[in-house]
Amino acid sequence: MIASQTAAPAPDIRFEQPHDDAAIEALLDHAFGPGRFAKSSERVREFAEFRQDLSFCAWDQGRLVGSVRMWKIRIGDTPAIFLGPLAVQSEQRKAGAGGLLVARACQAAEAAGSPLVLLVGDAPYFRRFGFSADETRAVLMPGPVDPRRVLARGASAPLVGKVRA
Repeated sequence: MIASQTAAPAPDIRFEQPHDDAAIEALLDHAFGPGRFAKSSERVREFAEFRQDLSFCAWDQGRLVGSVRMWKIRIGDTPAIFLGPLAVQSEQRKAGAGGLLVARACQAAEAAGSPLVLLVGDAPYFRRFGFSADETRAVLMPGPVDPRRVLARGASAPLVGKVRA
């Protein structure tokens, strides 16, 4: 006899709230460790305006299992949104929580009139959400970064310039 398996229910995706901050920071510390503060993406978050209205948390039975944050930036003179960090509890990674968060955040950005989203990440993972490095060769991040990991979604032409507030 084969035991029946049921898929775990999808986490509840909600807008980030101010009171979620401590749980998010704990998740980020667990996911990325202290090295997260040395990354080029962190330099962006130091000067960019946080967009809580485009940022989401994934909850499972009252426990934070994922988070994605969004930031208002410019690439040269072009307005854009910067996605990151994206973090998911290890046991939820295979369950699709990260994908749900990315999709919801990108939908929210587009609905808010900001279809251009930039991030630093793994192309094989983010490609399914429409991200690529095709239009980002001339994007200048603050600090060192592998240019193949600078990805954009919603670019209608090559992006040129420094990432700034």
